[in-house]
Amino acid sequence: MEIKRIFELLPHQQAHTPKSDILAYKVKGQWVKYSTDELIRKANSVSLGLLKIGIKRNDKVAIISPNRPEWNFVDFGIQQIGAVSVPMYPTITEEEYAYIFRDSGVKVVFVADEKLYAKASKVAAQIPEIQVIYTFDRIEGANFWTDLTDLAKDDDPALLEQHKAAIQPEDLLTLIYTSGTTGNPKGVMITHNNLVANIEGSMPAVPVTSTSIALSFLPLCHVYERMVHYLYMYVGVSVYYAESMDTIADNLKEIKPNIFVTVPRLLEKVYDKIVIKGYELTGIKRALFFWALELGLQYEVGTDKGWWYNFQLKLANKIIFNKWREALGGNVVAIVSGGAALQPRLARVFWAAQVKVIEGYGLTETSPVIAVNRVEPENARVGTVGTIINNVQVSFATDGEILVKGPSIMKGYYNKPELTAEAIDAEGWFHTGDIGELVEGRFLKITDRKKEMFKTSGGKYVAPQPIENSLKESVIIEQVMVVGEGQKFPAALVVPSVQGLKDWCEVKHIPFNSLAEVLKNEQVVSKFNKEVQKCNEHLAQYEQIKKIVVLPDAWGVDSGEMTPTLKLKRKFISNKYKKEIESIYENV
Repeated sequence: MEIKRIFELLPHQQAHTPKSDILAYKVKGQWVKYSTDELIRKANSVSLGLLKIGIKRNDKVAIISPNRPEWNFVDFGIQQIGAVSVPMYPTITEEEYAYIFRDSGVKVVFVADEKLYAKASKVAAQIPEIQVIYTFDRIEGANFWTDLTDLAKDDDPALLEQHKAAIQPEDLLTLIYTSGTTGNPKGVMITHNNLVANIEGSMPAVPVTSTSIALSFLPLCHVYERMVHYLYMYVGVSVYYAESMDTIADNLKEIKPNIFVTVPRLLEKVYDKIVIKGYELTGIKRALFFWALELGLQYEVGTDKGWWYNFQLKLANKIIFNKWREALGGNVVAIVSGGAALQPRLARVFWAAQVKVIEGYGLTETSPVIAVNRVEPENARVGTVGTIINNVQVSFATDGEILVKGPSIMKGYYNKPELTAEAIDAEGWFHTGDIGELVEGRFLKITDRKKEMFKTSGGKYVAPQPIENSLKESVIIEQVMVVGEGQKFPAALVVPSVQGLKDWCEVKHIPFNSLAEVLKNEQVVSKFNKEVQKCNEHLAQYEQIKKIVVLPDAWGVDSGEMTPTLKLKRKFISNKYKKEIESIYENV
């Protein structure tokens, strides 16, 4: 690669692929576009403003905001003077803000809106090291972000060159605090070189060019979306920010992107909505829909299933799956999925519909990508996370834990040398905490999280994630957590899909006045048990789910059951539903 430090992406793009819409964001219903030149000017003005208020090399600056262009202006502005960004999820608690502010030693905070300003101000009032908070929206009584840039509006951007020149590839670029499924979050130290190396290693797998358009909605404060963002900038891809999670469907149709990055939870929701629409059809239309769906579920990437299957699939694509592609804007070349395990059926059916979902794998500590599937069928396998990227090495511990080595491995955990030594051994191998294996000698398959596996009282280890994914294939099941640590058998907490259950009840002529009421219906109880039995058919005896508790309330980020990256907070859920779990194992 031609760049060594991330901020060099800006002049690189200006020289090779200058764009009029490198970033775009909707304001009052209209897309506001920013050119490469504007992005550079605004980043420079932030750098000069930060210098004016005394921010120096290695000082920490927090960014708390959903995705929007100002996030990038500030990110690059911080980098160019050798300061360190501390991006934070808007959704985390005040206690977590306070912990991260103190642990990292933040001096300046940028927030998006009035709600976040109120939250951050309350916390910052107790931390004298925080000098000032700037906002991206104009808020009465608050410092607007251009108040900072106005301080240095007459300064020459050439003043920045000496600051840039002093920054080395191994210097700290950002502190990314893990979302913390247990205990306090850890500050992962990521350098310029870590991210540059990961861009270089990941680029062959991401099918984009300088004419591509990307839709962005996963949080930029997470290293996954952020690294891909930098990759887009290197290539010259135009990035359009979705207005919110609720408007993704409309934004897809509007901007017709070629690519977007997502997590399995969102793909599951898209798929479930499609299936629910199928149930609403009648007669021949309904029959055709489910015929096409069944064909899609049989699809195998890279396998020729014969002329008759191919002929049927071609027909299904013409009359059914074409509508799926239109719903995604009609131009999607690939959807990149990461952050958690993708249900194999989703990959199969989307590939069958000519929408290539390429699943990858990585961690914050690995900047993040370790392996990824490709869009070429010969370089993709459903149920795996693809091939190892070029500049990363993978090995396996005796218990199957995946070990990783390479230039994208973090510098360590901030202020936590003991935890760093636990994670990175003396030979430089990072211990991922995931159990895996190689399929066909080159495709990495994750079998479970080491910390999530539990042992039954019979001494058998159970990997919950594959069982949960299997159960979620049911149209009436939305969320699942398998339990059973130290017990005679595994069981599960199940959250129903309200819409899926409504549609099933309608077909069965079962009144649906309320979820709480319908969950007591004998036919509904029997249906849930049948779905569990269907899953159990593919499990070893000791893995089979013997009992379930169906819960009426969905799990979410705000209510505490899920991390901002939509992973289950198993400890939180176990504590919240302690009585329900205990009731499962009474009298057994």
